[in-house]
Parts: sequence; C-alpha cells; structure tokens
Amino acid sequence: MVKDILEKPESFYEIFERKSGSNKLTTHYCPGCGHGVIHKLIAEAMDEFGIGDRAVMISPVGCSVFAYYYFDCGNVQAPHGRAPAVATGIKRAIPDSIVISYQGDGDLAGIGGNEILHAANRGENITVFFVNNAIYGMTGSQMAPTTLIGQKTTTTPYGRSARNEGYPIKVCELLSSLEAPVYLERVAITDAKNVMKVRKAIRKGLQNQIEGKGFSLIEILSPCPTGWGMKPVDAKNWVDEVLMKTFQLGVFKDKTAEAAPEIIEQKEFTSDEILKILGASKNGSDFLYDKPEVKINYQNPRIKISGFGGQGILFLGQLLSQSAMRSGYYTTWLPSYGPEVRGGTANCHIIISNNRIGSPLGAETDVLIAMNLPSLDKFENDVRKDGLILVNSSLISRNVKRNDVEVLYVPATELADEVGNTKVANLVMLGAYTAKSKIFSHDCVLFTANETVKKKEFLKVNEEAFRKGMEYVLNNKHKKIKNTIL
Repeated sequence: MVKDILEKPESFYEIFERKSGSNKLTTHYCPGCGHGVIHKLIAEAMDEFGIGDRAVMISPVGCSVFAYYYFDCGNVQAPHGRAPAVATGIKRAIPDSIVISYQGDGDLAGIGGNEILHAANRGENITVFFVNNAIYGMTGSQMAPTTLIGQKTTTTPYGRSARNEGYPIKVCELLSSLEAPVYLERVAITDAKNVMKVRKAIRKGLQNQIEGKGFSLIEILSPCPTGWGMKPVDAKNWVDEVLMKTFQLGVFKDKTAEAAPEIIEQKEFTSDEILKILGASKNGSDFLYDKPEVKINYQNPRIKISGFGGQGILFLGQLLSQSAMRSGYYTTWLPSYGPEVRGGTANCHIIISNNRIGSPLGAETDVLIAMNLPSLDKFENDVRKDGLILVNSSLISRNVKRNDVEVLYVPATELADEVGNTKVANLVMLGAYTAKSKIFSHDCVLFTANETVKKKEFLKVNEEAFRKGMEYVLNNKHKKIKNTIL
C-alpha cells in the first residue's frame, strides 16, 4: 500500500532553531500571509534542482528579513533595497553559486528601485522573487510604491491619490522595456491553479540562472491580511478581485529559448602582470619594505582617526593603510562621514595586522588619533586599557581623563604652521605615530605619501611636516608624557 509522506523540503530546516521564542516549528508570518507558501515553493525547487549547497538567499529589510530562520542554504542580510547589489557581488565573486534575491514591494520598488533597475539592465545572472502585497507590511502598513489608487494605508488614510502620491509602479512592465532581462512574469498566490503557476515560474527563474541565461524576475502578488486589515480568506479574494485589475498576470518578457548561456572567463594573472598593475618593480624594491621590529603593545593595531572635515582625516587613514600594505601587512581602511564635508565630522577605522582580517570594524580601539575636542570626547572611552591616544593639543585644551592608557600630546597644528601650512597637521600626526609605534619605516611612509599626493608642489611640505612629528616624539621620548601636555 502506497503512502504519501508529507514533510518539509530538505532545503528547509527541520526545526527553526534560529527563530526566537519557544515555538521552533512554525514561521513568524501572520496567518494568511503569502510568504510561507512562496518559501515552500522555493525550497521545493531548490531540492528538485539539487542546488541547496550552492544557493545563497539575499534577504533585505521587510517581512522576509528572517528568511535565514528557514532556508538551509547560504544566507546574507542586505541593507534596505540593496539586495540586487549584494547579489551582484556574490554572483560575480562566486559564479557557480545560485543567488536568490527575495524582496518585498517597499524594498524593491521603493528604496531599492535604482538597484533593481540597474541589475536588470546589466542582465546579472541572478533570480529575483518580488513579493508584491501593495503595502509596507512589516513597519506599520504605510503606503508602498505599489499601493493602489484609492487604497487606504496608515500614510494615506483617505486613499492613495494619483495627483498627490502618483500611480502604482508596475515593476514587470517597467523592466520589460530593458534589453537585458531574460524572463519577467507576474503570478499570484490565490487559488490552487494560480499557485501552480507560481511554482512553475519559480522553477523557470532558477533554471535560467542554473543554465547561465541571465536576469529573471518573478513578481508574486501576495495577500497581507494584517496590513490590509482583513481576514485571510477576504485578503486572498481581494488579490483576485482587486489587486489583479491593476497588476495583470502574465509573462512580460521571455527570451529563455534564444538566450545563450553566459560564458565566464576566469582570467589568471601572471606575477609580472600583477606587478605591472600595482606599478611595482619585479624585485619589489619600490613596493615592499621590511617590517621593523614592533613592541607587542603596538602590534596589530586597530586604529581610529577622527576630526573635522577638511583636516585630512580620511587621507591620513589611507596613508597608514597603504604604508601597511607596502610593509607586507594585512590592512583595511573604512571611512565614515558626517553630513557636511568641511567643518563636519569625519572618522575612519584602520586595521593593520600580521594575520588575515575578518572584519574592518573591531570591538575595541587600540590607537585613537584625536584631531579635535569633539573626537576626544566621543571616542576616548573606546580605547582599550593600555592603548594609545594621540591628542592634537593645538586644538584640544583638556587632558585625557583616563589614567589606564598611554597618551601623546602633539601640537600638530602648531608644528604644521611652522612649515607653512596648517593643513598638513595630519602628516605631523602621522610622523608622531610612526615614531612612537615603529610599525613601519619612515622611508615607506614618505614613499607612500609621494605616490599618493596628486599635487606634487605639496611633497616638500608634507615631508617636512612628517619629520616634524617624528622629531617631536623622538626628542621627548625620555620624558613622561602620560597625561601631561608637553
């Protein structure tokens, strides 16, 4: 006697251990929501194609934000609307992966509208599942780009108006005007017949990617009972009777039959080609400098530099990171800006390490270079015990409050003024840190600065400022500089 065994697809976790709360057997979706059905259809397709081990699910902000609870595959969380950009990066870095961008209407058609437009226009070989429920379902039922004319939401309490809020954006119609997309179809989660069409479209979108044929997007009309304020059965009927009148189902582009598989050439670079790209000589004499011996407390520093915009904060970080590369270290440089450039705040994180770096941000800071008072106020407590703080005492009038860190007070702006340009205070501070840490040679730093500076008339003043900073520290090394302005 034959028995049907009903169980979760293998591409679903058997128990949702990552899910918060005690109930690990059900999803977090509301009753009647279409996401659960769509998840099941995707997982079944992944099983059928045997792609679970190389599939990567990209889930941005929205109700699908917790897709990693359920799918037993690679999972990446993307910022709001940026899933196509993240998917592009992963697909290009790992061409054999099967990359799925799973997005809602507020995410894809709203904040991510530009991302999806350009990914489609480039014909990226990814598969996009676009869940359209005509509302921001997760964040409070606000109007979405796909909200219907006359539809009431928390931000359109009298109904969407074409004059005030514009018309609903029809993504499939919009993308169908582009040359590159291979497959665009709109389907709906309603009755069994339509669900089977969704199942077929999902498989086709994945099959196109497996065969390397290019960009596929499947738009899925889905009920949102909670966001719409309806019972689940009424919400499903509303998709059939109302939503489909604006968003008509059908295939908007299908070039699957004639699309040729994409051939990706993996270019291998010879050592000579790499040296040429880097602008280095074959023996590396103008590229690689020997690592000096560094005291344990100054090894593998996680550095934060902060000051006003216009003080060359980010440039100082670049010089540190590039000098580190030329000295054979692993390094990262991560900038951060305030809304203004000159006069606003700016800071950057630099990691210099003898080992591979897992993240450009560290939990602690080993070295803080504070170029102004707001920077010292904000970041002083981030420095680890026994860490190092370099203070631009020309602009910072107070002492460091802590007594468990090492402090260098360097009048960087005054020393820069002595060489004729206060803008090179950052080079003074670079010289001070180089002399103190000895993490790389001064020749390496000067070479890097000369290679990096675009205006060659600044080379002499930069070198003088750098040497001023070094000499200041070296000439005062016998003095106790901890918590005492020199």
